[in-house]
Amino acid sequence: MTRRAAQPDGRPRTRPAPLPLPGEDLVAMFEAMVRIRVVDARMLALQRQGRIGFYGPITGQEAATVGSGWALRPEDWVVPALREGPLAVLRGMPVRDLVAQCVANSLDRAHGRQMPCHYSWPAGRYVAMSSCVGNQLPASVGIALGAKLRRDPVVVAAYLGDGATSTPDFHAAANFAGAWRAPLVFFCQNNHWAISVPARRQTASESIAAKAVAYGFEGERVDGNDVVAVFAASKRAVEKARVGGGPTLVELVTYRMLGHTSSDDPTRYRDEAEVESWRARDPIANTRALLEGLGLWSEERDETFRASVEAELQAAIREVEAASPPDLDTIFSDVYAEPSSALLEQREDLRPQRRQRT
Repeated sequence: MTRRAAQPDGRPRTRPAPLPLPGEDLVAMFEAMVRIRVVDARMLALQRQGRIGFYGPITGQEAATVGSGWALRPEDWVVPALREGPLAVLRGMPVRDLVAQCVANSLDRAHGRQMPCHYSWPAGRYVAMSSCVGNQLPASVGIALGAKLRRDPVVVAAYLGDGATSTPDFHAAANFAGAWRAPLVFFCQNNHWAISVPARRQTASESIAAKAVAYGFEGERVDGNDVVAVFAASKRAVEKARVGGGPTLVELVTYRMLGHTSSDDPTRYRDEAEVESWRARDPIANTRALLEGLGLWSEERDETFRASVEAELQAAIREVEAASPPDLDTIFSDVYAEPSSALLEQREDLRPQRRQRT
């Protein structure tokens, strides 16, 4: 059974209890979802214009990402897969840093040494993702077990896509997490496509959530386009982990509306009728309908908010694009606490090139 708190068109269902969070929090969640939709459109435009090299859009998965991340505390850890960049912003990373990481110049905290969209925000306990599918999962369990040994009451949110459940790393991480009752929640964003491989070819299980049973912990399947349902399920799983109840596998059933990345053409492997059927369940349109039904949103407020986000983003793009390339010395930094003699020699050899650049 898939848990859902609103009807597919966003109208509230008749509930025996009130919303599981204050109305102002629901509004803030919606604003976070809209923000990343605006960012997605603008960053994809920059990529098509040749101003950045690569981008991985989240369009269609905003409720799954924001709703799950909203259940975490600031001290908890986020170990992302690919489409959790909004959580870095939600946890304090400036939009300017997001843009700079994709442009990869001197304002980029990684100094241009990381793939675009592979954000890192240590201040918000947001770990840089890896492009190797699933390899973040054993590391997530390690972080969780380290916290458990220190009696540190934090929870690790380990994100993965449906394709990652086909990897050995998923098995190793889930087995280890279950055996040691790690304070961790596996958030699987089942967006139905592992690049061009459909979810139905990933597994013979009736759901991804069902896989948790084999590892000795609970699994729950949730409508990932219903931000209220996502938050409620995520909150239960996170707080259970925090008090020693062990891990949970939360399957967030959602849909990737665009390509896997800006390098992908999804029209080559999926039916447009399928895309249109999911477009009718768009999480932003449905959440807006829910808010309007509760008297918490309006057309005027929507236009004002989107304009403010666009203005903030455009200002960030102007600032980032005016910055210089990374300093060549950064090639040698952040490797060793004390540079080796070989690195020092290489740095000296590079100095004539540095003078030519300046």
